[in-house]
Amino acid sequence: MIKKIGAVLLISAFLVGCGGSKRAAKRKVSVRSSRATETPRSDRSTPPAETSRETEKAYEYAPFDKVEDYIEHFVPIAKEEMRLYKIPASITMAQAVLESGAGNGNLTKKANNHFGIKCHNWTGAVVYHDDDEKGECFRKYRDPKYSFRDHSLFLTGRSRYADLFDLDPDDYKGWAKGLRKAGYATDRKYPEKLISIIERYAMYNYDAEVLGNKVKEYKPEPKDKVVLHTVKKGETLYSISRMYNLTVDELKKNNGLRDNTISIGQQLNVTPQYNGF
Repeated sequence: MIKKIGAVLLISAFLVGCGGSKRAAKRKVSVRSSRATETPRSDRSTPPAETSRETEKAYEYAPFDKVEDYIEHFVPIAKEEMRLYKIPASITMAQAVLESGAGNGNLTKKANNHFGIKCHNWTGAVVYHDDDEKGECFRKYRDPKYSFRDHSLFLTGRSRYADLFDLDPDDYKGWAKGLRKAGYATDRKYPEKLISIIERYAMYNYDAEVLGNKVKEYKPEPKDKVVLHTVKKGETLYSISRMYNLTVDELKKNNGLRDNTISIGQQLNVTPQYNGF
């Protein structure tokens, strides 16, 4: 009887030992499995997709010798904006030529700002530039393409320009007049300037290309007539220059003036400098 009890105890001890070994073995496998499923370091070091714009190479400015070069460089962007936002490519390009000085204006050089859009409701980079007032705040862009896109968003996102989108997509004259009426520019001659640039460089054909319409034959416009202004009481070269979107130096050059002295009744040549584009 004692032998039987001893045998039972030995068998029980053996079974308990085997069970413990199996449990220990299972814990070891579990630990190895956990380490094997950890995320590799290389995955954690991959930069997120949203940083791509931050690492984008900055646009390197280069001057444009001719207006035609400026137009050729940027018109593909203007045409794409027309496809996306229904703004005539002719209007976009004419505004860009006028506002940026065909890519050679100081604001354009400093900030890639091709449309003179100011800082209102803007949270991005800025520069300060003399315009209607000294040291005004303007938007700054990493690349000119963002300036063109911001121009599209600026027009489509403000209710005062809504009526423009009811016009025919190739009605550049209606757009030019509507922009002035909606308050885009204070210059009374703004529509005429845009229309003159569009017709001088046959920009209406860019609209036709986007719309799939027949392209018109280009016919150079005759030279513009000289525009004269008669000086009135209280006017200065500066105030007159603002009326015609000229600088004081351009106005002095037009009239061969050595200083800022003018007299009431004097006639000044105020032909816009864009005629030289």
